[in-house]
Amino acid sequence: MTKKTDKVLMDRLANAARTGDISRRSFMHFAAAAGMTVSAATGLWGTSAAAQPSRGGTFRWGVHDGNSSDTHDPGTYVTRQMIFLAHTHRSYLTLIEPDNSLGPDLATSWEATPDAKEWTFELNPDASFHSGKPVTAHDVIDSLNHHRGDASTSAAKALLTDVTDIKADGENAIVISLARGNADLPWLMTDYHFAICPSNGDGSIDWKSGDGSGPYKIESGEFGIQWALSRHDGWHGEGAYFDKVEMLILNDPNARQTALVTGDVNCVSLIELKTLALLERNPDIKVDNIPSGGAITMPMHCDTAPFDDVNVRNALKLAMNRDEIIEKISFGAATKGNDFHLSPVQPYWPDDIPQREYDPDQAKSLLKKAGQEGLTVNLSVADSVYTGAVDMCVLYAEQAKAAGINIKVVREPNDGYYSDVWLKKPYSAVSWGARPTPDVMFTLAYKDDAAWNESRWQNERFNELLLQAKGELDDSLRAEMYREMCLLMRDDGGTLIPFFNNWVYARGKGVERNEDVAASWSCDGARAASRWWFSS
Repeated sequence: MTKKTDKVLMDRLANAARTGDISRRSFMHFAAAAGMTVSAATGLWGTSAAAQPSRGGTFRWGVHDGNSSDTHDPGTYVTRQMIFLAHTHRSYLTLIEPDNSLGPDLATSWEATPDAKEWTFELNPDASFHSGKPVTAHDVIDSLNHHRGDASTSAAKALLTDVTDIKADGENAIVISLARGNADLPWLMTDYHFAICPSNGDGSIDWKSGDGSGPYKIESGEFGIQWALSRHDGWHGEGAYFDKVEMLILNDPNARQTALVTGDVNCVSLIELKTLALLERNPDIKVDNIPSGGAITMPMHCDTAPFDDVNVRNALKLAMNRDEIIEKISFGAATKGNDFHLSPVQPYWPDDIPQREYDPDQAKSLLKKAGQEGLTVNLSVADSVYTGAVDMCVLYAEQAKAAGINIKVVREPNDGYYSDVWLKKPYSAVSWGARPTPDVMFTLAYKDDAAWNESRWQNERFNELLLQAKGELDDSLRAEMYREMCLLMRDDGGTLIPFFNNWVYARGKGVERNEDVAASWSCDGARAASRWWFSS
C-alpha cells in the first residue's frame, strides 16, 4: 500500500463521481492506484457521488423464511431472518459492496505476506457496540474463535480449519495465521456467520443479548414474528439513512405480496414469480430482478440407500427437465444448473463443461444398472424454500415418471424446515445464497467434514484439489483445479441443481437505492436497511 496520495488524480476522480461520469468500481480501482486506503476512498466516493440519499422515516421490511427456533448465535445463522437481521444490527470485518467488489466494514485495510499465510487487518478505531463499548481486537478474535476449536458447533467451522492462530496487534489490529496460504481470506470474512459480537473477556462472546456494532440496534423483537430497530448513532460506516427499521416475518407468499401492494411494508425480500408481470405494471412498485450465484439444490444423502449408488444419483439428475422448470416455475428468472455449485456470474465458472440435459431413457438405463428399476423416493420441500418450490417439485415428479421413477413430494412445514428437515431427511429441496468465491462455497457444502455437507458426499480427489486451490496464486492453475472439482460434483456428487435463481424482490413507492445492488443475497446483499433511503 503506497503512502503518498496523488492529489491531482484524486481531485479528478472526485469530480467524475460528482458528475456521474465514473462507476463506483472504477472509482475504487483508480483511487487505490492513486495511493488511497480502501476506507478513505469509500468515504470520498460517498461525499462526491452525484446521488445524495436523504435521511428519515421508518423502513418496513417484509422478510420471508424466518422461524421461531432461530437464534442470535452467529454459528447457527441459516434462515433469511437471521441473515438479514445480522447484516442490519451486527458488523463484519469486510463486506460485499453494491458493485459486488470487496469493501471495508470493521476492517479499514488488510495486507498479507507474499505466501498469503499471514493476514493483518487494521480495525476502525471509531467503531462501537450498541451498548457503548468500543470494538477492539479482542472482540474480533473471540468472535472468530467462536467458530473454531473442537467444542465449536458452528456451521462455519470448516471455513476456518486452516487458521492456526489469531492474535491482537494492539487494540485496533489483528493478525490471522494460516497453515497454508489463502488468497481469499478477506472475502471469507464476509460470510454471514462471522458477525462480530462483544467479548465476555474469557474467550467467549456475548451473542445472547443481541448487542452488535451494526448500523441499527435492536429495540425489541421476537424470532419468527418481527423486529424493531433504531439507528445506531455510533455507526462507523456509510448509510443508515432510515431513522427506524421494522422487520416483519412474512413466510406466506400471499400475505407478503398483499402487504407490499397495500403499503403495509416498503419492501419484500421475495415475490411470487407468477405475479411478476403484474407487479411490474404497478407504477407504485419497483421490481428488482438480479442474476445471482444463489442456487436451488436437491441434495441426496450419499451414505443412505438408494442414493449411495452413483447410478441412482445421476438417474435422478437426468430425470429433470430444467428448461421446463425454469419456464413454468421461475418464469425465466433463473440460469440453468449443471449439478456443480458455480454460476456464470461467479469467478472461475467453467463454461466448457457440457450441459446435462433431460434424458429419461438414459436415466432408465442407469437405474437398471443399479438394480433400481421402478425406483420410489420421497422429496421434502416447503413453501418458504423458494417461491413456487412445491410446484417445482411436483413438476419434477411428473417429469421423472418418464424414467420410471416415482417421486413422492412431501410438503413440510415452513417453521423449522432448516432445523428439522434439511441435513436430516435424505432428499430435500434447499435454497442457498451466493458465496463470493468457489472456495467458500465448496468448503461450506462439499468438503468431506463440513457441517453443511448436505449430501454427505465424500470424494478424496475433490478434497485434495480443494486444499491445493485454496493457496494457489496462479490464476490459470486455480481455474483448472476448480474445473476438475466441478466435473467431480457433476458426475459423482449427490446434489442436483435445477437452477441458479435470480433475486427477485420489490420496493414500494418512494424507496430508493443505488444503481448497483449486491448479488450475494436479495435486497442488496441483505443490506437494504442501511443502504437504501426514502426519496425526499
